[in-house]
Formats: sequence, structure tokens, C-alpha cells
Amino acid sequence: MTAATHSTLFPPVPDSADAVLEGLDPEQRAVATALHGPVCVLAGAGTGKTRAITHRIAYGVRAGILQPPSVLAVTFTNRAAGEMRGRLRQLGAAGVQARTFHSAALRQLQYFWPKAVGGSLPRIIDRKIQVVADAAAACRLRLDRNELRDATAEIEWSKVTQTVPADYAGAAAKAGREAPRDPAEIAQLYAAYEDLKRERAVIDFEDVLLLTVGILQDRHDIAEAVRAQYQHFVVDEYQDVSPLQQRLLELWLGDRDSLCVVGDASQTIYSFTGATPDHLLDFRLRHPGATVVKLVRDYRSTPQIVHLANGLLAQARGRAADHRLELVSQRDPGPHPVYTEYADEPAEAEGAARRIRDLLASGIPAAEIAILFRTNSQSEIYEQALADAGIPYQLRGAERFFDRPEVRKAGIALRGAARFGANDSLLDDVVDLPSQVRAVLSGEGWTPTPPAGSGAVRERWESLAALVNLAQDFAAAHPRATLADLVAELDERAGAQHAPTVQGVTLASLHSAKGLEWDAVFLVGCAEGMMPITYARTDEQIEEERRLLYVGVTRARENLHVSWSLSRAPGGRPNRRPSRFLDGLRSGSAATVGRPPFGGAGGTGGIERGFGALPASSAPRRTSRTPARCRVCGRTLSEAGEMKLMRCDDCPSDMDEGLYERLREWRAQQAQRSGQPAFCVFTDRTLIAIAEAAPDDEGELARIPGVGVRKLNRYGADVLAICAGGDGSREGSGS
Repeated sequence: MTAATHSTLFPPVPDSADAVLEGLDPEQRAVATALHGPVCVLAGAGTGKTRAITHRIAYGVRAGILQPPSVLAVTFTNRAAGEMRGRLRQLGAAGVQARTFHSAALRQLQYFWPKAVGGSLPRIIDRKIQVVADAAAACRLRLDRNELRDATAEIEWSKVTQTVPADYAGAAAKAGREAPRDPAEIAQLYAAYEDLKRERAVIDFEDVLLLTVGILQDRHDIAEAVRAQYQHFVVDEYQDVSPLQQRLLELWLGDRDSLCVVGDASQTIYSFTGATPDHLLDFRLRHPGATVVKLVRDYRSTPQIVHLANGLLAQARGRAADHRLELVSQRDPGPHPVYTEYADEPAEAEGAARRIRDLLASGIPAAEIAILFRTNSQSEIYEQALADAGIPYQLRGAERFFDRPEVRKAGIALRGAARFGANDSLLDDVVDLPSQVRAVLSGEGWTPTPPAGSGAVRERWESLAALVNLAQDFAAAHPRATLADLVAELDERAGAQHAPTVQGVTLASLHSAKGLEWDAVFLVGCAEGMMPITYARTDEQIEEERRLLYVGVTRARENLHVSWSLSRAPGGRPNRRPSRFLDGLRSGSAATVGRPPFGGAGGTGGIERGFGALPASSAPRRTSRTPARCRVCGRTLSEAGEMKLMRCDDCPSDMDEGLYERLREWRAQQAQRSGQPAFCVFTDRTLIAIAEAAPDDEGELARIPGVGVRKLNRYGADVLAICAGGDGSREGSGS
């Protein structure tokens, strides 16, 4: 057990203020005991920042220095706020408010609106894009779906940067934004959108902050009431605050300085929404007497992963790079990051699924594995590959755990059993708490073994299994706990949105993975055009893409797999190259001209203390490949299509035409049955290669390029039957 990572699910509540400090490293303890005046915590990835600030709040509460209702801890996601509330409760500091900026502002707006404005708060619109579409129609602007989405993003950016419609064009030009339409048209659309909201008496998400700021600025009595309520503030992920959020924070504070901010400029990845690290980097200018603590001890990742993360930042440029932190791993050495090049995206997805199956077989739980990609559109091919391999998965960003229908129904069933269990025949023969929960949830669809395959049935089972596992952990921590105690625990967790772990490989975008961690991480699609993304053109945008990859790397504890594909589809032109960010960091690549190694203003200690350049003998070796040669004329082959056939395109073919036509007919049937394009079964070139080779067994079929392990398992028997003269039809074919 380390100072910053895994702890038991239900640890005992510390019995004193001093006990709260136990287990903290010197820097974390410095954070926890700095309870007066402004405090700035510069915390690198995996250094235990959430642990440090929750222990700081808990220590202040347990020492009698802070009163729980007077503390407001602010973060950026409901999940992070829920986790913080859960940790504070476990530390004996229940009652502290841990919320997002919007959640805290909305509570204040709802409470003070009748006094400040009169009447009830206007309805908050659910889908802003529809109102934007109506505003575009009113302006006689024809926008397609993508333009509508981008225009909506421009309006959101304008509001969080406190830019009014008349100033949009100038502000967008100054910020280097590429408007989806002429800036004058966006300004017109923005103004029409605001008019339409007023006519309909509705507000949007950004208005919640704007209106709260307006009331606090105009009504000193209300501002003083809020300041009387909250006297101590903690802001997590401070590098991501927008100008509007910063203004709200200043109004909450007034002329006081009881503020603690925590952040890392190297993890600024939301600047496109208006977030800026300037508030973090300028904190000491605004607060000259601030206490500044740097957390660089990385408890999450092995030295090999930390070495790669530090290497990424060593090549960075810009203001955030000048304040980068050099991490120092506190873990034992582990495996080196694995770099893999694939011919195409389906092969890359199959390769990831194959490696994940090996990790599962080695004992790593599915919930401790993640596949991270740059855009959500990349998800589908990995979902398919995992489903084909029979590996359970969950999509990051789905509905919240306690809002799922099966979880709500399970809660009702458990609550009923807790009240009337004596009359429930299901509980007649069970005594211990976990057995009671299993018995109750068996009536809701839980079974000792998971259902086959994926989809909605499997997802429901995973939710119920998470409750069963939670009951086991709860009973282990509280041996005398009853079913009623567990129901109370679930109610508290639901209120805090402190969800239990759901088993299944996580599929997530790099942006949504922020703040999370796994034992094994697969960073996929790490090729130019995707990382950095094509539309990142300016130096600032390129550097944000580098920071995004840094965030992805630092999600991994022990196993890190980085991959890219040379083409999008099988048989496509192999014109992609690995991400420039990996130059000089992966074996066999030349270094990009960039920054010198660490030692600037931001770095402290770290890589020079034992984990500098890893010895060449321990670096991963690239396997040399024998050049592919045409089996007819002997010429070296370079095109992917020719290598698949193992002959030049213009060399004569010895293909069995009848076999080829039978394979094409079979492929069409498979494609129709699965609802996929025919090339997803096998490409034309692969069918030609099969018809030319006419394989007799699985070994010969497997050697044909384009026939991977998944397709061999799925279609191999059919193809060999066709090659032997049959029609390839068999019961359950292709399922």
C-alpha cells in the first residue's frame, strides 16, 4: 500500500485529527496542515492530490479549525465531487459541501432568485442546439448539423469568457479561434439565440454561472449572505477554470484569502471550452504571500511509464511547459511500454482485444483495463473487437450508476427486504449479509455466472454484480452490519454519486479519462492526423494535443500499450506514420528537436535521481522483418495489397476462379447476416489470396495475410469447407 493509491473500500474512520495525517508523505502533510491564508498545490499526475486536499479538509474539521458547513470544495465533474464527498465521509468530515461550479451556483441561484429577481427561476434548457437551430432559422442562416454543433460551441465559449455578441468577432480573432462561419454571422446568431431565450423565458447551462455572478455583483446583501455561509474554499483542477468561473470564485471569496487551489498546468486539455491555466500560473502574482507546495512523488505509475511521461513533457514548449513538474516514481520497476504498429484499424482493434484477453488470463480484472482513444468515433471498432472476443466492456460517459433502471429497482428490492425480510421466503436459508443480497438480487436478474456475449443484458448483470461485490466488501469491513445498514450505505453513496466499481474493460476518450487510472491502458490510434488531431494547427493547439497524450500515458499504473495503424481499412494505402510526440521516445525513432531535458523552473528532482535514460539493453527491441518478395518473379513487394497476395499485381495469378466465386457468395451471405459491409468479413484481395492458396488446414489459412486470429476462429471452418468443395454452410456459421 502506498501513500497515494489503493486503500480498502471501507477504511476505519480516523479516531483523531493527528490520525488523519498518518500515511501522508512530507509534501502531502504540508498541504494538509497549511490551513491559513492562500495555498497553491502544484500536483503532478498520480501524486495523490485528491488524497492531500481531502485530508487537509478533514484535518481542519477534526482539529476544530474548520466547520464543515463553512467549507466549499469545488471541482469539475459530478463524479469527482462524489468521490470527494465519499472520501471526506470516510475521514469523519461529513457535512462539507463538495460540488461542481455549476451545482454550487445553481443552489445559490435557486435560493436567492425570488429575493433578487422575484418569481421562480426560469427553466434550464436541456438541448441548447435546438434553440441555436431556431435562432439560425430566424437569421435566415442555413447550417448543417456539424455547423450547428460548432456554432453552439462558439456560443458556449463566448459566454464562459464573458464575451457579448457585439465583441465576438474581435475576441475570436484574438484567441485564434476558427469560427465555423463568418464571425459576423456567428455574432448575429449568438445575439438571436439570446433574444430567443428571453422570449421563451428559459436559461442555459452557462447562464447559471452568469446570473449568479450578476446577482452577487449587484446585490451586496446576497453576496454577504453567501460569504457568511462559506468561509473556506478549495478548488480542484484549477488549471481548467474559465474566466467566468474565476470571477464567480472571486465573488465568493470577497476580500478574504482562505483559499486552496490544486492543479497541474501540464494537464490543461480543455482550452477549447475557455479553460486556461493562467489563473493557476499567476496565483503567486495575485497572492504574493501564498504557500506553494509541489507534489512530484508519483504513486500511481511504474518508473518506466513515468519515464515516458517525463519524456513527453521534455519536448513541450510554451508557458505551461515552463512550469512542468518532473515526476519521480515511488513504485517498483515494471514492464516497459509496448509500442505496436498494425496494418489497419481492424487489425489494431483485434490486437488490443487479443492482448486484453491475455491480461485477463493473467489475473488482471477487466475493470482495471482501459482502451483510450482521441475521438468517440473510434469506439465502435473496439466495441466490436471486444464483443467478438467475449470480453465485457463499459463505455465511459454512460448514465450515472445510481440512475440506471436496474440499480433503482435493485435498491427498491433491497429496501423492501430490509423492512420485511422476516416474511420473505428468499431469505429463509441465508444468514450472512452477502448471501442475503445475492438472494434478493437473484430475483432482479443477477446470476452467479455472467450471461454470454455483450449488450444490454450483460450491462444489467454487471450493474447488479457491482452491488453484490459492494455488499461483500461492506460486510468484510462491518461484520455485524445488517441489510438495513447496507441500504443506508447505498443511499449515502447515491446522494454522493459515489458509485461502486463495475466490471468490464473501459472504453473512453482521452478527455473523459481525465482523473481516472487503471492497471493496464491501451492508447490506440496514436498516428499523425489523430494524435495530434488534424485540425490542431497552431503551436498552442499542438501543445494541448501533447498534453492530452501525457494525460493518457499517466492513466496507466503498470501496463501501457501504445499502438497505431498504417491505414484505416484493410488493403488501404499504408500512408500513416506514428505520432510525432513519440519521436525519440520509442525504440528506433529519431528525437524531435525540442526542449532540453528537465531542470527548468517547473521541474524538481525526479528523473536524475535514478531513472534517467533507460539503458539500451533494456529498451524494447523491434523485430527485424525479412522483405516480402513476389512468389512469381521474386521482386521485393512494398504495396500492402501486393504483400497480401504475395505477388505483384501484374504477375499471372493461379487463382481457382470457381473457388473465388463460391467465396464471394459465402461472403455476401455473411455480410447480410451480420449487417456489415462485405469487406468487414474479408477484403477482395484476401479472398483472391485464399482462392490462390486453396488452404487445406487452419495453419495454411492462418498464414494468409488478412486472416487474423478472430476471423480464423469465426470463419475458418466455413472457408476450409468451401476450399474442400463444400458450400461453407454450417449451423451457427459466423455467429
